[in-house]
Amino acid sequence: MLKASLGIDIGSISTKGIVLDNRGQVLAQEYLWTEGNPVDAVKRLLGSLHKQLPDSVEVEAIGTTGSARKLIGIMLNADIVKNEITAHAIGTLSKFPDVRTIIEIGGQDSKIILIKDGIVVDYAMNTLCAAGTGAFLVAQSKRLGIAMQEMGDIALKSTKPVKIAARCAVFAESDMIHKAQSGHAKEDLIAGLCAAVASNYVSNVGQSKNIISPVVFQGGVSKNSGVVKAFEQIIGKSIFVDSESHLAGARGCAILAYRSIHGKNLKDAQKRFSFEMADMDFRTIGRECSHCPNHCEIIEAYMNDKLVNSWGNRCDRGE
Repeated sequence: MLKASLGIDIGSISTKGIVLDNRGQVLAQEYLWTEGNPVDAVKRLLGSLHKQLPDSVEVEAIGTTGSARKLIGIMLNADIVKNEITAHAIGTLSKFPDVRTIIEIGGQDSKIILIKDGIVVDYAMNTLCAAGTGAFLVAQSKRLGIAMQEMGDIALKSTKPVKIAARCAVFAESDMIHKAQSGHAKEDLIAGLCAAVASNYVSNVGQSKNIISPVVFQGGVSKNSGVVKAFEQIIGKSIFVDSESHLAGARGCAILAYRSIHGKNLKDAQKRFSFEMADMDFRTIGRECSHCPNHCEIIEAYMNDKLVNSWGNRCDRGE
């Protein structure tokens, strides 16, 4: 059997998965929309990955990251559950060992990671404003009637990008509508939108950060060539975008999962991963604990109607 590791990055907009062999080579990969249901998204993800793999592959390690990492980690009995900073750093270093700055823009948030000698030395995240995230671009693409995949190519055709207010998502959208009604060409509007995303990121997430080359751009937004060009113009540096840039977090988790079980006697493991997990009934129920004034919301996870885990309590009474 060919041993492999599975990494899953569950975000608010998209869910990513990758299967690596023990040499770090990609055996299978998938990227799909979360659609507000991380459990269902992961089930669909597992089904797709399973179809890509030969029967000779056995997944021996699992790692999860992203906004729903804990929930999916419990669902899949993951070996490691890691924050996005660690996962993205490890995933990027595996392909760009000399990287100094990582720019990552996801659907819900954006982050900057500064690395020196292969170690994370600083980072920052933006979770307060949507103007610099993938969700904002998705909303604008729908409003303009343009597929997300086409926005970058259209932006590159612009000769006079429109200046869009980038400080706030509400102001940016209002400014977009005003500029569109003023008769600006669609490619100039989209180029302005891409520049607004990059500008918002640099002035908020990258504020006071020393962006040093090599710079690697990750996340779904890195596939937008218009945003990449805008970043290069603003920071005055070349930016690397890997063909698997949208899978960096998942790759990092797969690598960390492999490291976490390396050297253990897997024959003694109580539970082994199976792609049949995609067919199981997994659900969560929220309950309010009334045993003390905290009134904590306890999340209970059930697998095939059996309680397998719970979290959310801030004192022993909640257990």
